[in-house]
Amino acid sequence: MNERKTFLVFGASGQTGRHFAARALREGHAVRALARRPEKITLDGPGLTVRRGSIDNPADWADLVPGADYIVAMLGDKETQKTKMINADFVRELVPIMRRHGVTRFLYQAGGLSRVPGRRLSPLLWTFRATVARGFEGQHRDNEAVMRYLTEEAADLEWMVHRAGIGSDGPSKGTLERSADRISIATFRDCADYSYRTVMDASAVRTCDASSYRR
Repeated sequence: MNERKTFLVFGASGQTGRHFAARALREGHAVRALARRPEKITLDGPGLTVRRGSIDNPADWADLVPGADYIVAMLGDKETQKTKMINADFVRELVPIMRRHGVTRFLYQAGGLSRVPGRRLSPLLWTFRATVARGFEGQHRDNEAVMRYLTEEAADLEWMVHRAGIGSDGPSKGTLERSADRISIATFRDCADYSYRTVMDASAVRTCDASSYRR
């Protein structure tokens, strides 16, 4: 087994986050998890610490940051994000706390239809976003605000963004690989496994790439 690490996971009770936390625990690592409803986290094990709290209140989670090797955010609240940039506000609170405690590695999961700063979506993806996925526009804007902040104001940190094409739960459909332009509709499990591998991959630092199944 590799050296035991500590993961701080925001969103561990979510559809992708629970698979991520389970993978880290299976590999023998420690997992700190914040959840508004801790009872939704059904994992168990000596390496798991669960804290009740909300990302919009740093007092709930700031003391979980010191000693973390990797911080992972897999967050989404479709209704709230229609009117508020809750994830961007959270990341703006998180980054200074990371700096104070010397924590440098951070993975943020965004949607595959969120536009990377300085780049355009392909016509196909833009059309899909404006039609089929238009109900998620608030989440796209929030994700884009996070990517802009990380790109413009957090160049000193080892951050990476996974623009995931999340589809549904179910068994694995294969192995996802990092791609600048190809996006696969993947299962929660496969997206979590990809993010688990990517957060430890130095070549992914300061990228906002998508993921696609290995051809």
